[in-house]
Amino acid sequence: MKKKRKLSPVTFINARITATISITFVLFILGLIILLPLFSTNFSNYIKEQLTFDVILQDNMTDTQILNLQKKIDAAPFSKSTQYISKQEAAKKIEEELGQNPEEFLGYNPLPAVIEVHLNSEYVHPDSMQVVERYLSAYQNDISEIEYKKELMQKLSENTTIIGLILLIIVVPMLFISFALINNTIRLMVYSKRFLIHTMQLIGAKKSFIRKPFLLSNIWSGIIAALIANGFLYLLIYYITHNISLNKEFFNLYSILIVFGSVIILGIVTSAIATFFAVNRYISADVDDLYKM
Repeated sequence: MKKKRKLSPVTFINARITATISITFVLFILGLIILLPLFSTNFSNYIKEQLTFDVILQDNMTDTQILNLQKKIDAAPFSKSTQYISKQEAAKKIEEELGQNPEEFLGYNPLPAVIEVHLNSEYVHPDSMQVVERYLSAYQNDISEIEYKKELMQKLSENTTIIGLILLIIVVPMLFISFALINNTIRLMVYSKRFLIHTMQLIGAKKSFIRKPFLLSNIWSGIIAALIANGFLYLLIYYITHNISLNKEFFNLYSILIVFGSVIILGIVTSAIATFFAVNRYISADVDDLYKM
């Protein structure tokens, strides 16, 4: 007569460790998937906020009037930051670029004083610039003209939309694949205990009672796997920000907390859902089916 093969505690612990490592790897990949769009958004916003437009001032403005206007523009919702460039500073820049001061051959300085405005990223679009122009029209006595690169703004806006769609096409399937991998890992763990589930049923244990230890155990495995995955993600972010010439704003604290929090939530939720359905499958199965599975 064949002896039934028992699952030793050491084998079960090894299976638990293997499953946790597998879930850690999947959660690390999920973390990267979540980090990629956030990084892309931060990078896009950073590029957009490098774009500027020039508020060209009237020649008859006093320093006090210029300072007051600059403060008002600074306080506007579209303004990230401003910089005042006087007529003399503009002439120096031209001299550095061309090697000659325009005052020397014209006899006067033809360059206007300018307030250079860095836009907030959400206003870097030709349509949004119409809102900016309407706002600044209230100061038309002080402002001679507004200059900005309309085509560049349009192109940047279009490219940002295209990149967003490409990321969406990549991210959504990867999320489903990751969930499937975690589900399969947990199903294999529960599979090894299917006869224990049947035994518990035979002694009259309720479904909720049978599910509870599996749920708690796998949720804890999900939390541990998520914490380890977050540790690897932190090391990766630390390496990138300290060894590659990237602005640290691309990985700001808010984005990092979103990624870490999402990984922990996904670790808990996916582990709980996968365990619930896996245990239910074996609770509902006939004893004969358990040998065929």
